[in-house]
Amino acid sequence: MSSFDVVIIGSGPGGYVSAIRCAQLGFKTAIVEKYTSLGGTCLNVGCIPSKALLSSSHHYAEIAHFADHGIEVSGDVKINLEKMIARKQAVVDQTVGGINYLMDKNKITVFNGLGSFVDATHIAVAKADGTSETIEAKYTVIATGSKPSSLPFIKIDKERIITSTEALALKEVPKHLVIIGGGVIGIELGQVYLRLGAQVSVVEFMDRIIPGMDASLSKELTKVLKKQGMKFYVSHKVKSVERNGDAVVVQAENAKGETITLEGDYSLVSVGRRPYTDGLNADKAGVKISDRGQVEVNDHLQTNVPNIYAIGDVVRGAMLAHKAEEEGTMVAEILAGQKPHIDYNLIPGVVYTWPEVAAVGQTEEQVKASGTEYKVGSFPFKALGRARASGDLDGFVKIIADAKTDEVLGVHMIGARTADLIAEAVTAMEFKASAEDISRMSHAHPTFAEAVKEAALAATDNRALHV
Repeated sequence: MSSFDVVIIGSGPGGYVSAIRCAQLGFKTAIVEKYTSLGGTCLNVGCIPSKALLSSSHHYAEIAHFADHGIEVSGDVKINLEKMIARKQAVVDQTVGGINYLMDKNKITVFNGLGSFVDATHIAVAKADGTSETIEAKYTVIATGSKPSSLPFIKIDKERIITSTEALALKEVPKHLVIIGGGVIGIELGQVYLRLGAQVSVVEFMDRIIPGMDASLSKELTKVLKKQGMKFYVSHKVKSVERNGDAVVVQAENAKGETITLEGDYSLVSVGRRPYTDGLNADKAGVKISDRGQVEVNDHLQTNVPNIYAIGDVVRGAMLAHKAEEEGTMVAEILAGQKPHIDYNLIPGVVYTWPEVAAVGQTEEQVKASGTEYKVGSFPFKALGRARASGDLDGFVKIIADAKTDEVLGVHMIGARTADLIAEAVTAMEFKASAEDISRMSHAHPTFAEAVKEAALAATDNRALHV
């Protein structure tokens, strides 16, 4: 029987990063992955492939604005969806290949098969060929991730009624894509197919899209996407989803109790994700699973069984790849006797539409509910020279600061390159920066980052210079 200091079950961003950090710290490390491809949901059917399609479709959408830049394109410009999907897969394959390289480089043993507990220190690996192998682990890290959720009455056939996994590999551009759920995944994939020519309708139970983010971001993104042609049905409860041949009929009820009917050729069910522990046999190790299906952990990500930890989507908190990575690193360092720390308030969230949406810290709604006195500074992208030069005028940066101490409590932005700009806000807040601190930092001109400085100036005695 092979024995290891640490065995990680699951090779997504949390799992493989944890394995690398464990190996760096001198632990004999193994990783168990159910599928033949490493990288989990993020690399295979999530973050990476969706961004590849968003990038390809963005290039296509940009052609419509070439004339504004003095670029004339003669003849027909056509979409080759098959090539687009193939490029996406090539990006995935290259990225996954990089993970294989990192496993070899760090001398991490990889077991392909379904990992399940025999007891608290032994893990059975059921392989695709029907054989099984048992390995021994001093410590185990559960990093089994999540799977798409659905609604009890919806039968997902993976052909016309689909999840995000199938939406990443369609063989045709939908005529009318009806998306159930206005969260990050639904909106991102919706914009991909909207750009490629589909009619896109979004049905959302809450009163706005991306409901977990600051309301001002939701309002601005809705405005921009409506301008692009996306249709929204917020405050609508889906009652039924039925397939009839190549048609999918979605019925939903609005706040007044009235029923609307939407008919499309595809329906994307995007109502969130659920923790994935199927086949793990956590009970055999004595590990507690909550009523929500999450592995229960303490502040050190330790389960009720002292030598077993859990990270990422399978535990409480936001289901984000970078959150899982931080947790994977933290567990490895705890096992090595170090004292790492994660400030969950400073885990940024991003929506990779165009304009991009990004945020860190508290929303204005949360600050208001806490009773904290606060002030807000905001600056529009249309007032930026860099934004005018590129034609990316939509969006703004909003900074919320404590009215008494001036400490930054939250930063919310929508616009070009905000997925990258948010890192400045994370850095500032990690060091307890005030709005005035940010306002006094020199920002290169002309850049999109100047919007952050100007928003900070606006929050500091309304001192914005260019608006």
